[in-house]
Amino acid sequence: MTPDTSFATLTPEFMLDALEAVGLRADGRMLQLNSYENRVLQVHLEDGRIAVAKFYRPGRWSDAQILEEHGFARELEDAEVPVAAPWLLAGQSTLAHYQGQRFAVTPRQGGRAPELEDPEVLTWIGRLLGRLHGVGRRQPFAHRLRWVGAEPGVLARDWLLQHQTVPLEIAPAWQAVVDACLERIQQAFDALADLRLLRLHGDCHPGNILWTPDRGPHFVDLDDAVTGPAVQDLWMLLSGDALAARQQLACVLEGYETVAEFDRRELSLIEPLRTLRMIHHSAWLAKRWGDPAFPIAFPWFGTPNYWHDQVAKLREQLEAMRPADELPPPDAAGDDDDFEFDAGFR
Repeated sequence: MTPDTSFATLTPEFMLDALEAVGLRADGRMLQLNSYENRVLQVHLEDGRIAVAKFYRPGRWSDAQILEEHGFARELEDAEVPVAAPWLLAGQSTLAHYQGQRFAVTPRQGGRAPELEDPEVLTWIGRLLGRLHGVGRRQPFAHRLRWVGAEPGVLARDWLLQHQTVPLEIAPAWQAVVDACLERIQQAFDALADLRLLRLHGDCHPGNILWTPDRGPHFVDLDDAVTGPAVQDLWMLLSGDALAARQQLACVLEGYETVAEFDRRELSLIEPLRTLRMIHHSAWLAKRWGDPAFPIAFPWFGTPNYWHDQVAKLREQLEAMRPADELPPPDAAGDDDDFEFDAGFR
């Protein structure tokens, strides 16, 4: 693997010089924040503000894709949806260039992780997602990725095979189960021919939501904003066994549907979307392996045990994505709504 030197120039001094070039002078206090994909620095400015500067990984997004993400964030801010929206830098653009690096600056957003065990918290997050999606439906993305059908998984599979990332003795079994999964993913999307797509947060897991007691939840990091179905922004909030996930989903939807419509047929896409993320995650790790931070953070990746485990997990996902006509009928005495939720958690 060729070493990744894309961030080689990003010393703290370089980042402070870049900020000063757009008129943001630091007072000397700074803190590097956790981020694998980008490089993120919290900086206290001389004017009293606290800023978060994000330096984008070169080659990942085009300027047009980044600016489209920024436009969406500022549109959400204008609609009073609490997000961390980028500032205009030097009065010109939200995206700055400095000696081959690109960066954006947002205000620091305080808060802590939301308590997802609390039904009221989940309901509040659901309302906020409904508001975010209301803005997301106003107009389409022109440049961001589409998280629709099997295509994201096909691209990930093909990259991994072309770069011979999967060990030769495991590759046939891995490719066979991935191919079967991708076929079922496409079938699930094809079954919803009139599926409504919109602009999404795209990576709406608990780590990208901050909570404050007075303001409730607010979103951070729209770096993975995509076009896709609404359920993509819901399923990553769910955890635990099937019963716990159904209960959590009921709370999220209770809040969501007070401000926006939700097509409950999309629940059938939860397992296909989960499977897509698993395949995509393997490719993401492999593509970043030349970055010294990745072998340190993910020492188990790429080992034979890792790939054997992926084969086993993808076989489980293949079973979880069985078409509805292959499933046993619901209990006649059961609750119809419970069975509807089961469609995403079998």
